[in-house]
Formats: sequence, structure tokens, C-alpha cells
Amino acid sequence: MGVPLFRRRIRGSTRHHKLNYQLTPNDEVEDMFVLLKEVKRQIPSITAVSSGAIASDYQRLRVESVCSRLGLVSLAFLWKQDQTLLLREMITNEINAILVKVAAIGLDPAKHLGKDISYMEPYLLKLKELYGINVCGEGGEYETLTLDCPLFTKARIVLDEFQVVLHSPDSIAPVGVLHPSKFHLEKKETSVSNSPEHKSDVVFEVQEEFCPCISETTHQPDNGISDLVERTRDRLRISKSEKDNTLSICCWLEDLSESLSGLQEDLETVLEEIESQLLKCCLDWKHVLYIHLYISDMGQFSVANETYVKFITQEKCLFGVPSRSTVELPLIQAGLGKAYVEVLVGNDQSKKVLHVQSISCWAPSCIGPYSQATLHKGVLHMAGQLGLDPPTMTLCKEGAMAELKQALINSEAIAETFNCSISSSAISFVVFCSARVTQSERLELHNKFVAFLDQGRSARQVRGKMPDVLDPIFLYVLIPDLPKRALVEIKPVLYVEEDTELGEETRQDQSCEAEGSYWGYKPEKWHDDCLQKQIVDGKICAAIVSISTELAKKIHPLPQRADDEEHMESISRFCLYLLNKTLLENSFSWQDTMSLRVYFSTSLGLSAKTLSGIFTSGFRQLAEMGQGQVAGLKKEPVFNLVPVLGSGNSSASVDNFISCELFAQRW
Repeated sequence: MGVPLFRRRIRGSTRHHKLNYQLTPNDEVEDMFVLLKEVKRQIPSITAVSSGAIASDYQRLRVESVCSRLGLVSLAFLWKQDQTLLLREMITNEINAILVKVAAIGLDPAKHLGKDISYMEPYLLKLKELYGINVCGEGGEYETLTLDCPLFTKARIVLDEFQVVLHSPDSIAPVGVLHPSKFHLEKKETSVSNSPEHKSDVVFEVQEEFCPCISETTHQPDNGISDLVERTRDRLRISKSEKDNTLSICCWLEDLSESLSGLQEDLETVLEEIESQLLKCCLDWKHVLYIHLYISDMGQFSVANETYVKFITQEKCLFGVPSRSTVELPLIQAGLGKAYVEVLVGNDQSKKVLHVQSISCWAPSCIGPYSQATLHKGVLHMAGQLGLDPPTMTLCKEGAMAELKQALINSEAIAETFNCSISSSAISFVVFCSARVTQSERLELHNKFVAFLDQGRSARQVRGKMPDVLDPIFLYVLIPDLPKRALVEIKPVLYVEEDTELGEETRQDQSCEAEGSYWGYKPEKWHDDCLQKQIVDGKICAAIVSISTELAKKIHPLPQRADDEEHMESISRFCLYLLNKTLLENSFSWQDTMSLRVYFSTSLGLSAKTLSGIFTSGFRQLAEMGQGQVAGLKKEPVFNLVPVLGSGNSSASVDNFISCELFAQRW
């Protein structure tokens, strides 16, 4: 190939058997670490490692672990490729690879060892139809040795003699190995010149012993952070709610005066407080399912990320790092400091995390300490998806429409990993739109979105993969900026059906009547214009209430001033009335609520502190009117105030006074 060869005899063995690899002394993975460390030392310009992982998470995760420790990028461009098409592509590109091991039904050591993949292709496709084997051998069906390919610019390998060794004479799936005994190199006529950086005809034997075991890097707050927390204790605000085996914590800083602290200091303070709250519940970061990271300035995203990784690391998250969504919000205008963090926690070990750090054609990689998606109790919480082209990790350049389409394609690839689809399994979509998206583009976004979902449903119907289809609810949120200066970010929540039945106690209906009248509100037809809801088999109740300017006129006469508190009290009471009614009608309670986000426009001129008081008062009145039994409300549920530039239930209208996003779950 015209490149130097580094090699090392494996000294370790398979000591760490779990899927997610953790640094383990004398494990064979550490041989790869030592080898690549030496490659990097001798050739500093090397920045990435390419592997042929197609479907093996076991292999991919170990390569990613080593790359992460060495500061290298993992490249896995074959990942999740269709194996039938991939095999054909290898043959088309003149890869001459022969079978050197077989271990599957239908493969005979005497007949098939030594045969090349082009000869074997039709037979492998037949075995796929008969027995469902992986045609690229990803299930261990066979192993290959490449004798020639376009990368072999200097010579091809010619196998002169070999012997077949029968490893296991099983009558159904015998295992046999081809052992080369004589071979030579056949020079090619055309040969590229060697790179001046290094000699290509040198073989480096790396003999270095195993590195001493490095202890897990756990975050220990230094005195600076602890002092900072103490100094800003009076500004810290926490909102916490516990439900069965989930916990929601929201933490922010109130700017009571002009603060001299920066984003890094504010974020450290907030994360330190959340860590403290977790410890009080005998939990830590490994139990966190999802993190909403809100910052005041996307220009300081790298600073925020560097601060974030001081707390949330792969070493500390043994069950997998949580998924994450990061957006810029007008926090300072709402009096919320420069950082605001919301975490969803599962106090069990049942979460399933998808964290692919390799760059591939499949979906955007997550090279940082956050995952593409986290599945917990039948709900798939997907990280915020940008319109990134997976193999190049660059944003689409054709505008918001192109970004939205690519973000949806990326989301679908992730969903398919969990055997579901955004076109049929989505509960809700929150679509963050940058303020740089033009009005004309915003008008088209929702139509583009719906068309994509319809197309996906039609395609699945043709393939006979059409389960019960959910009709997702939508919330569009206008914000100042997004990571990578993207125009659009989507945050899908999906339902993944599990083989569990609800217990009898869980299925009991609430004792309250759904037709109650609160604050004088009674059901009217126009209320449907404010409400979107998604109910899943008594397990999930998702609802979005959006109050536009026109609808606000029906609730309360418009005030002369936008910051009229009486006006906002009326609107907040109406939102709570609709949400409470929705919960009751579907046999849910406020105790089932996992999250309630209140998106409010900073153009209203109301601070988060004022709005918090309005909603707190509303919940108290709601509980009093129902004698503590209104939809199971016994104490104030957690609610998170999210300041935005605008919001709405369609991309065309994001000028709502307020939008409330509720998610309740029972199991």
C-alpha cells in the first residue's frame, strides 16, 4: 500500500466482556491502545483511525474508546451500510478477498475456503434467503484475507500453497480455517512514490509493555468552584420533581443585579448544584437520561462544552452518557443568568443508550460526551438533530429547507436502530428555528415536515412494516442561535413499544370528573385551536397548549401594556385549565407528569421570576379548588420556564404569548 506497517503481538486477552468497554489492564484492547499510541508518536500528522465495522457494536465501541483516549477520530464509513449492496460494491471496486474461515450453516470448509467473494456472492445471497446469514460475514459466518485491491499500489499477494484445517467437524455448521503455507508478492507495473514524511518499506514492531491502569477521572470540585457556588448561592434556583423511578431537576441563576460572572462560571455553578441534588437522592450522572443545555451566547459554545465535560464523562456514565440538546436562549433578558440546565433522571439501570462516535455515512457522530438517543421505559429521547451531512459533518448549505430534510433523515437513521420510525412512532417534535430563518422559509417548514413523514409512512406501508401510526404533535420555537450556526434543530420524542403490561393499580381511572369548571372556564369549540395532544394506550399523555394573540383576546381583553400581569394570569390559568382537563379525560394525573415546559416570549417584558410566581399561584389555586384531588394534584408539579423569541404550533406563526409542553407517563 505504500505506507509503513506497525504491528504488535497481542499480549492481552478478553477480560472486559461487557458491551461498553472500560479501561481494563491486560485486556486485548490495551494492545491496540499501545500500538496506536506508538503510531501517533512516530507520525504526529495522523488524526484518525479507519475501521471496517459494519454492524458490530462490540468492535466499534472498542475502537472508539481507544480513539477517545488518544485524541483520534474514529472513521467507520461502512457502518450500518446495507450488506448486500456493500458486498456488491466491494466486488465492483475490484477487491479480491478470499474466505479464510467459515463457521455457518451452508458453508463447507472443503468447498468454500480459498474462494473469492465475487465467486461466493450468489451463493451467499442464497444463504441469506434460506437462513438469514449476513452476506458480509458480520455475524462471524466467515472471515476473509484481501490479496489485492486498488489500495495495493506496489504489489499483490499471490497464495502458492495452503492447507485447510478443520477446527470443528460439526454436521450442520462445520468450522474450518485456511492456513497459508507458501506465498509471494507480485509487483505491479504502476507504483506511486512514497510519501516524504516516512519510509513505506519499514515494519515497526511495537514491543512496549502495557501502560499502567489509569484510574477513572472523576470530577472533584476545586476550591474555586465551591467558593463560586457559595458566592452565588443567593442567585441559585432549583426546581425538582420526583415520580416513581424518574426525577426531573431544573437549575438556573437569577440575575438580581448586573453579574460579573461569565458563562463558564454560571454553568459550573449550575452543574455543581445539580450534581449535589443527585447525590442527595443517592444518584449521580450515570443515571441521567437527557440534558437540556441552554446558554446565553452560542459564540461561547466551546467554553460551555469544556465546562460540561468536567462533570459529565464517559467514565462516570457506566450505563451510557445522556442525550443532549443545546440551544441559545435570551436568558439574560429574562433574568436567568448565562446558563440554564434541565436534566431528566432515571433512578434505575434500564436505560439503553446509542452513542456512536465514529464518523460514517449512517448519521452524525457524537464525538463528545452525549448520545444520539436514550431509550427508557418505552420512550426514546433523541438528541437535538441538526442538518449535518454524516460523512463530512458539515451543515447543508442550501438553507433551512435542506437542513430540515437532512435532520429528518438523520433522525430516521437513529430511530431505525431502535426498530421504530419517526414517521410512525413519533410522539412529538420540538423544532428550534434560528432567528436567521427568513419569514418565507418558516412558512414552508411545516409543510416540508409533514410531507417527509407522509412519504416515510407510504414507504413503510409498501415494505409491509406499518404498525399503528401515531399522529405527532408539533411545537416551533424561535431562538437566537443554534450550534454550528445552524438554522434548524429538531428534537423528536418517540414511543417504542415494549412487551410489558400495565398493572391493575396503574390502570385505575381517576375519581375526578373531566367536565369540571375552573376560574369560570367551560369547554368551548375554539379551545381545540389551542390544544394538541397525543395519547398512547394509557401510558403516555403529551400535550401542547399554544396561545396566539387572537386566542388571547378570547381569554382576556388585551391590555394596554404587554407586561400586564393580570393579563398573563388569565392566560396562565387558561393553560392550566386545558392541561388539567386533558389529563383528567385520559385518566392521567399531575403526579404522572415528567416535564412541563413553559415557553414565553421575552417581548412580553415579563421576567422569569414574575412568570414563575404567576404559575405557582395558579397551581395552588387549582389544588385548592379541587381539594387536592384535581388530576391528582397534591403539591405543585415541576415546571420549567424557557424564555424564547417566539413559539407556536406551526412554523408560520411563532408569535404566541405562551406555549406549554406537557409530558406525562405511566408504567
